[in-house]
Order: sequence, then C-alpha cells, then structure tokens
Amino acid sequence: MSLFITSLNSGSNGNCYYVGNQTEAVLIDAGLSRRQTEARMHRLGLSMERVKAIFISHEHSDHVTGIFGLAKKYFLPVFITPETLRQSRLTDVNTTRPLSADEPVWVGDLCVRAFLKEHDAADPHSFTVTYGETTVGIFTDIGQPCNRLIDHFGRCHAAFLEANYDEDLLERGRYPAFLKQRIRGGRGHLSNRQALELFVQHRPAFMSHVLLAHLSHQNNSPQIASDLFQPHLGNTQLVIASRYRETPVFEIGHVETGAP
Repeated sequence: MSLFITSLNSGSNGNCYYVGNQTEAVLIDAGLSRRQTEARMHRLGLSMERVKAIFISHEHSDHVTGIFGLAKKYFLPVFITPETLRQSRLTDVNTTRPLSADEPVWVGDLCVRAFLKEHDAADPHSFTVTYGETTVGIFTDIGQPCNRLIDHFGRCHAAFLEANYDEDLLERGRYPAFLKQRIRGGRGHLSNRQALELFVQHRPAFMSHVLLAHLSHQNNSPQIASDLFQPHLGNTQLVIASRYRETPVFEIGHVETGAP
C-alpha cells in the first residue's frame, strides 16, 4: 500500500503538504491561497477532488492563509484544536472539527494522528499519516526534538523534516537579537544540525525519503542543507522542499500500481 506525497510549498511564505493514496488525500496546513494550491496540484496531475480534509498544525499565518477559500469551495472539514481555532480567528470557516493529540482521525483509509510539539504557538501539533503499513511524518516548526518527535520519526517511511537555519548564518545574519533567540531558543525552529542529529540517530532502516522543509530564506540555503546531509543518507533519498514551488510527487511504501 503506497502513499503519495508532495510539498506544495514550504517556508515562511506558506506551508502546505499533500499526503494521499489512490482515492483520498489530506492537506497538512493550508498556507497558500486557494488558487495557488489548485495550480500547483494541477501541475502535478493531482485532483482537489481527492482531498477530503485539511489538518492545521498551528495558527501562524503561513499555515492558515488558504483555509477559508479551500474549505468553502470544496466543503472540506478542517481539523484544528480548539485553542488553535481561537487564536487563528477563523470565524468564517464553518466546517471546523475538533482535533486532539494522540487521537486517530480516519479519513477514508488514511489514519491521521496529531501529537504535541515544541513551538511558540497556542497549541502546536505535528502529524503522521498512515495507510496500511506505510507512515509519513510532517515535522516542521519544531523548537527541539522532543521524545514524542523521536518516537514518531522512528516509525516513518518518509518524513517532511524541518531544517530551518544554519547556526553560523543565523549568528552572523542581520536579524535582531530577540528574533535570533526566538528561532533557536527551544520553541522556534529546528537547525540543520538538530535535524541531522535526529535523522542519523533515529532514522529507521526502511525510511526511503527525507524532505527537508521550512528552510529559511536568509539563514539557510538548499546547498548548505544538502551538503550536510549527503554523507549520511545511506539508502534514503534526500529532497529539498522549496519555498517557491511544489516538489514532484513521491510514492512511499510498497509499490503496487506505480502512479497516483
């Protein structure tokens, strides 16, 4: 049983991740406009009609901007924790559904699980999506690799993993001191080094893909992140999720049909 995944966009300008099987799919976060989401999925040959739900990790604007347009046009349920809903002010979305940590939500044959993460938001969560024996993780906007993250990462056949900043670039960069501290202070974002340590120490042998996500425009670069990970990949394929465009669609798990 295969899962098909893509990052439609990943970065402080908008985050949206697609995970699905042959008949149904979910979006994790909706930080692009409806039109941008539709356009990128169309270029990939993916149909919005296959999307059955949206799951929201936290209330920051780069994760929620497109919710209203998508939910209204496609009548999509939006799974969001009560506190995140209050902070996001999504008063015009009448299809919200309560989301709780560690309680599975079934979307057709997809099982979506949320778990708490370290981030400076009201009630932030990361996600795994499982179909049969195949699991994909969506792990971005993470201040530090807590035990919950380590546990879930070790079960994934593929993962979107935050590698937000290079420590030297951040230190030498133009950000004010308070913002640098927010980023690296344990409730902000994961550095390249932290992401690599998590990958090297806790990657399962069956992980086929790692998609480095939410790279900072000013404090990181795809080349820096790629060069750091390349010597440690083994049989895992490295993908850099862009802040400007969608990635290709990747098939994860046991190959049965070969196309989404």
